[in-house]
Amino acid sequence: MTELYPLTPSGPSRRSTLRAAGGGALLLGLGLAGCRSAVSDTSSAPQGASAEPRRGGVLNVAVNADFTPALLFAQSGQSLQQRLIYNTLTRYDDRLHPTPELATSWTYAKDGRSITLRLRDDVTFHNGRKFTADDVVFAVKNLQNPVRAAQLRSTAATVTGFEKRGDHELVLKLAHPVNNLFDLFEFMIIADRESVEDAVAGKKLIGTGPFKLKKWSPGSGLSLTRNDAYWQPGRPYLDGVELRVIAQADALISSLRSGQSQLTFDAPGKSLGAVKSDSRLTISDYDTGAGAVYIGVNTTVAPLNDRTVRQALAWAVDRDRLVAQTLGGYGLASAAPWPKSSPAYSEANRTHYTHDPAKARELLKSAGHSRLEFPMLHIALPGETAIAESIQYDLGQVGVHVTLQPTDGATAQKKLISQGMPALWSLGHGFAQVQPSTLAVSAYPFNEAKNTSKYRSAAYTEVVQEAWTEPETDTAAANALHQKISGILLDEAFLIDLVVRGQLQVSAARLHGVTLNKFSYLNLDNAYLV
Repeated sequence: MTELYPLTPSGPSRRSTLRAAGGGALLLGLGLAGCRSAVSDTSSAPQGASAEPRRGGVLNVAVNADFTPALLFAQSGQSLQQRLIYNTLTRYDDRLHPTPELATSWTYAKDGRSITLRLRDDVTFHNGRKFTADDVVFAVKNLQNPVRAAQLRSTAATVTGFEKRGDHELVLKLAHPVNNLFDLFEFMIIADRESVEDAVAGKKLIGTGPFKLKKWSPGSGLSLTRNDAYWQPGRPYLDGVELRVIAQADALISSLRSGQSQLTFDAPGKSLGAVKSDSRLTISDYDTGAGAVYIGVNTTVAPLNDRTVRQALAWAVDRDRLVAQTLGGYGLASAAPWPKSSPAYSEANRTHYTHDPAKARELLKSAGHSRLEFPMLHIALPGETAIAESIQYDLGQVGVHVTLQPTDGATAQKKLISQGMPALWSLGHGFAQVQPSTLAVSAYPFNEAKNTSKYRSAAYTEVVQEAWTEPETDTAAANALHQKISGILLDEAFLIDLVVRGQLQVSAARLHGVTLNKFSYLNLDNAYLV
């Protein structure tokens, strides 16, 4: 057996804290995965204000979309509230090393076919019930349930047996080794098993996290209050959190400037001009590349079933202009999904497709087309609309004319899951910032078994499955498999990546201690207002 001891989290993540500098935009898409955790820069405190944590106060967070109960166990742009109400078993540090949360330590079997988890014995749910190993068993089985929308179901499904050793020790038995088990542990929220159906109906949200649900007002947002019985002594500092839905960009920025809101991750790049000169606000760029802008392609719609046509679209888009003009200069133009922090990253893959409209027209001509018309779905929010319009312009320059279909976020997510997308769609995806195998076995746009593009390939399935079960210790073999996956993605172009980037935080300068986990779950355990 290999004993894994709790690791000490590394220091603050590399991120830029900007004031009176360039603007940026949050990727306002679905399937948006989170940045590494980061420590807020306390140097931005107003002059004369104490940098010491203060107890009390209610934090107002401006969000551009309401909570959707049916997506509680899925990863989407609406997952911001997850870590406020719920905990997870583990949490990655900046080096993708798991650190303890509800699990205190773990032991992996040498053959990779089981893992023993030791759990905290001092944790209670918001309803007063004790947290035990049975809650972990339920959490895994809950994600295995096909009724739940959960991207990491494939990984959860590898757990085929449970052996309880008392209330706070549990052995998970695996059908076969996988190298992304800790992705599952950080993704999987621990919900009260006795009220889960009420949770997905939006009636009760009961976890072990730092805040308890006070009220959900559909269309307006969530109201949370401090959990006085939280297992972390003295935390949280805040008395409560209000997640307020403000869909219009101008109104969102106005709420920040007026002090009505103190935090958002939903400010479009074009709206930041009013923020950067305001000394009361801070713009912080989480530069881990946890999200991406992409064009999805329905490969069952002719002539998009021809990869030559799909490749033409990949050459047509000006990624650099998209970053500079539409995203406010934040992001990395990339034809591949991987951020630079990923072991799957390569510069050759990033630059595989560049802006070459002549080549795009040549490929279309070789496929017998001079003019094509397609619908393209996008989310009806300012940031997403700006991205879609930029793509629309570039495709139009090579004779591909798209009609934009603005859609609300919940409907778009349902279409993404059910493979109900039109010919093209413009959204955001995540999952490239964790173990590379997770992207192709879990993310809806990439899933080798059932993806939104309806693309199937025996070769793709074979290499993805091999990469998923490859031991992490064999770096050379893993890198070779990652390269094969990238090669298929680039050549087949059933999903066309455009920009890799992280999250952009706009906050009041008096707010400190905000962090995000790898799946963009907002962590306010140590947050405080001065």
